[in-house]
Amino acid sequence: MARMHSRKKGTASSTHPVERTHPEWSMNATDIEKRIVELAREGQPPAQIGITLRDSYGVPDVRAALGKKMSDVLAEHDLQGDMPEDLENLMVKRENLREHLAENSRDIENRRNLYLIEAKIRRLLKYYKREGVISPDFRL
Repeated sequence: MARMHSRKKGTASSTHPVERTHPEWSMNATDIEKRIVELAREGQPPAQIGITLRDSYGVPDVRAALGKKMSDVLAEHDLQGDMPEDLENLMVKRENLREHLAENSRDIENRRNLYLIEAKIRRLLKYYKREGVISPDFRL
């Protein structure tokens, strides 16, 4: 699949294992769920929780261990944010770029990058409104 804003093909090679089985040497499901809730209450976003579980606790795949997604666990305990994480990250990136452009008004390359980021935000908003994740009357 081609990249979104360039005419190159992607080079990512990360793949999940063929078998989605939880190894017996890893934590059990109840401990994993407790750790997810604990990390979410500390304020970590879901992507950071997954990285922490993988690197510090040896959990290769949360979905294989629990039989459900991490977002489902967070929804059960009412710990999901009001906005999806990818959209929130793009909005933070946009604000940082706006601050940069306020100081460096002649930076044309980053002005174009700002336009591309805003296009991604608009596409994601359209998708999340269609799927019902965000209310239809949400405005930036």
